[in-house]
Amino acid sequence: MTSSPKAVWRDRILTARRGLPAARRRIEDTALATVAATLAPAGSVVCAYVPVGSEPGSLALLDVLVEAGCTVLVPVTRAGEPLSWAPYLGEDSLVAADFGLREPGGEILPPEAVARAHTVLVPALAVDVRGVRLGRGAGFYDRSLHLVSPDAAIIAVVRDDELVDELPEDPHDVRMGWALTPGKGLVRLGSDDRAEQHTS
Repeated sequence: MTSSPKAVWRDRILTARRGLPAARRRIEDTALATVAATLAPAGSVVCAYVPVGSEPGSLALLDVLVEAGCTVLVPVTRAGEPLSWAPYLGEDSLVAADFGLREPGGEILPPEAVARAHTVLVPALAVDVRGVRLGRGAGFYDRSLHLVSPDAAIIAVVRDDELVDELPEDPHDVRMGWALTPGKGLVRLGSDDRAEQHTS
């Protein structure tokens, strides 16, 4: 059986991520955290995620947002449902969860809590210049991103070479407005000026 175009992309990117040296990963994670600290004003809500495995980012990214005065919410996953959310209160608040994830062990907020967010940081395997995101295929974000406020910034977090020219797209895919990468910083997607970038 022929693999789907998305499956081919997923295999390629996951293989590359597994081969990334630990020292390079630490440098990239530090760069992502540095830019993340500038993404939202103090007092705002940021929906982010707890990175696992080879995903770009680290808990330092969440910590700098908290230190900047943001309320940080991270996903709580339940099979077949939209993402619920919980306040991130530091590494000690995280417990092992389904799908190999880590989640806060305290209060759980409903899926609609994402509508409060000024900024939503979305894990991605890749994103293209139009804003098409490639996820892992479980559909959690597909079921959740339609609840985001139209005024919120939806940002895919990827490595530099995971920001690509074109990815396969399905009708239900929600496009990203921005990409956050270690080297390019915050990059506007889907605009005529594809070179528009903001770095700290």
